[in-house]
Amino acid sequence: MIELGQYNTLRVARDTPVGIFLEDDEENDVLLHGKFIPEGGLKEGDEIEVFIYKDNEGRDIATTQTPKITVEEFALLEVTSIDKYGAFVDIGLDKELLVPFMEQAYKMEVGKSYLVFMYVDGLSDRLAGSTKLEQFLDNEEIELEDGAEVDVIFWKQTDLGYKVIVNDEHVGLVYANELFSKPQAGTRTIGYVRKVREDNKLDIRLQKDGYEQIEPNAQKILELLQKEDGFVPLTDKSSPEDIKRWLGISKKMFKKSIGNLYKQKLILLEVEGIRLVKKA
Repeated sequence: MIELGQYNTLRVARDTPVGIFLEDDEENDVLLHGKFIPEGGLKEGDEIEVFIYKDNEGRDIATTQTPKITVEEFALLEVTSIDKYGAFVDIGLDKELLVPFMEQAYKMEVGKSYLVFMYVDGLSDRLAGSTKLEQFLDNEEIELEDGAEVDVIFWKQTDLGYKVIVNDEHVGLVYANELFSKPQAGTRTIGYVRKVREDNKLDIRLQKDGYEQIEPNAQKILELLQKEDGFVPLTDKSSPEDIKRWLGISKKMFKKSIGNLYKQKLILLEVEGIRLVKKA
């Protein structure tokens, strides 16, 4: 079965003037246009991985282009145009993705980017997008344990912190005291389950076990070290102005925090600055 909106590994069936027809094990076929045939060509029986979408006539089409999103996933996508049906967003292919007006949580504008979910529309059997994300997320059944590593997409800010999408399935929350800069919606990162609550709400942290007990200023230093490839040119001799510029905290708090991090063997104190200890 050829799966729409997904990568499919298919076999070369026959060559034509416009391109190559590929087929699956059930002999369902799809056209790969000549411009997408890899350099060096393909021969009958060769296998190739392609992405499947619909052309303007509703026919399945194969491409070797790399999409920014696959079906039942979320991605930050830019609006390129708007017509009477809705907004079109760039997904990295020759053909753009339609987000119908009825699937827009708010009015979309050309040139702006939005977090979009891609799905197969049941009526038209075409790929479509939606910014009404809640309908595609479910916390009724969560098969995650505390401490589990998860894929996190930042979604939107709340009074408590930042709402995130977990493993493209669930809604979670990263509390404000774990965030030292405002994340951009659509940013993907690795997170960890802090707690699965009895009401099936998910608390997510951005550090592994052992980091959650670190006081906020020390955690802020760790975040900066990770961002700066493990080294920051600050010491207890640095000026208060430099420390404020780098971290936004006082020199007194900086010295206390690096002392705690050093005792926990999380950083090294060097002549020129502080260095993150690499974990084995």
